[in-house]
Amino acid sequence: MICFRYSGGIMRFCDKDIIQHLKSGKIYISPSPKIEKISGVTVDFHLGNEVRVFQKNNSSPCIDLGELQQRKDGSYLDEMISKRILLEDHEKILLRPTELIIAITFESLSLTNDIVGWIDGKSSFARFGLMVHVTSNRIDPGWNGKIVLEIINLGKFPLFLRPKMVICAISFEKISGSSLRPYSSKKGAKYRNQFRPSIFSCLS
Repeated sequence: MICFRYSGGIMRFCDKDIIQHLKSGKIYISPSPKIEKISGVTVDFHLGNEVRVFQKNNSSPCIDLGELQQRKDGSYLDEMISKRILLEDHEKILLRPTELIIAITFESLSLTNDIVGWIDGKSSFARFGLMVHVTSNRIDPGWNGKIVLEIINLGKFPLFLRPKMVICAISFEKISGSSLRPYSSKKGAKYRNQFRPSIFSCLS
């Protein structure tokens, strides 16, 4: 059963389709989601235990995004302008208004070459001003790894985030055909097999 149809043969999967594709392996999520986390057209994903917070100091460099985009490795930026924090399951992190952190999902995801994923925030959190992505909400065909999130508090109140809380929902579409250049085959793909949050991985 296909829930939606779009021009060009692109189709959004409903929950029945998602379950079917999980069983066939065309969509692979680890750990496997509980059935109650699959509803409508999405699968709930949870916040991972590792985040990066930006360091505030007067010696922060000016960053040439054009130059950085040409680099194969910009990991030096991670240590220069941010700090890695590893949270225990019982801990939480405070996100003040206007603050941005780089986080990662608890689950990892693999897609075949003819499926694209989309990241959405939770509407209950959005009402407090929480965004889970700034612009990078597409998960390319052929993707393998965890999903990096650019989480920002645009509201008026400080917010606490906890590991393993539901942080976003992922939906899936079947594109018009198998991609000739899926993400997994791109030469120099910076974010292949991504399992840790990185500042550089936001510069696609």
